[in-house]
Order: sequence, then C-alpha cells, then structure tokens
Amino acid sequence: MTQTQTQPATPSPADAAADAARTRTFTWSDPLRSAAALGRLSGLELMHAMARGELPAPPVMHLLGMDGVQAEEGRVVVTMRAREFHYNPLGGVHGGILATLLDTAAACAVHTTLPAGTGYTSLDLSTKFLRPVSVASGLLRCEGTVISRGRRTALAQAQLTDEQGRLLAHATSSCLIFEVPGA
Repeated sequence: MTQTQTQPATPSPADAAADAARTRTFTWSDPLRSAAALGRLSGLELMHAMARGELPAPPVMHLLGMDGVQAEEGRVVVTMRAREFHYNPLGGVHGGILATLLDTAAACAVHTTLPAGTGYTSLDLSTKFLRPVSVASGLLRCEGTVISRGRRTALAQAQLTDEQGRLLAHATSSCLIFEVPGA
C-alpha cells in the first residue's frame, strides 16, 4: 500500500507556498506476512530476514522512516534520520516518536531471544529524555539490549544517540512473553 501526505496550507500565503512543497510518500507491505513467519522462525531469524529484505519491515518503520536494523541475540540497533515530519509544535522531534524508537529497539532485542512460535508484547516503557532532538541531530541510533529474560517476562533497555554519539534518551521496558496461538 502507498500513501502520500501533504503538509496542509498555513494562513500566510508565503508559508502556504513553502509548505506546498513538503510532501512525503511511503509504502508498506502486508504486516501479516511477517507475522505468519512467527511459527517457523526464531525471533533472531525473523529479524535477520527483515534486515536482508526477505520479509517486509513492520509498517511503523516505513511510517516513521526508520532506516535499518542490525540484530544479534539479545541486542538490536535501529537507525532513523531525524526529519521535519517528526516535529512537534515547538520545533523538535516529538517525544512519542523517540519513545517509539526506544520501544522498537528494546522490544526487538527481547524478540531476538525467543524461539519460533513465541511472541511478546510491551508491558511498559519508562523513558528519560535527556536532550532535545532536531534535524540537526542527524542520524539517530537506538541500541536495545536485554537485561534479563525469564520464561514469562523480560526486561530490556534502549539508548538513543545522535550522529555525534551524544546520549539523547534512555528507556527500560518490560515485555510479556507468550506462545503464539496457531503457530
């Protein structure tokens, strides 16, 4: 599916002309295609298949413009360039965008430790925003690592850094681990 977003015109004619040039088109694949692989691939195998382009990335990655994923057992790195369309009304990247990036890295790190037929969901996400983020922050790098994994729950953390390696935000996340029905 493909969707194009156009910036709505603002009251000022000069601003309206400038904003008319700001459009964004993104495309995504059926998310159930990757979900169907849960029954036959481990979490790490699924992440590697997505990284190689053999399985489509989740639609949220296309929506936000997340660039790439690197995965090993217990660790995931997700990158995303800070863009204007991530901005809040104050002219910085919205905290919800940053929280989504932190949640993605932490939860996917947990996913890399799971066998085929096992899923997870985030139970909570505790975030600390340390610096403002803007287009000038450049390529954002978010690294998630598993702190502890049990049979039913896991604890992970994620650190978000800017292109200069400065820490922008930190999060911890608890995930519920469960068998995928029908997998």
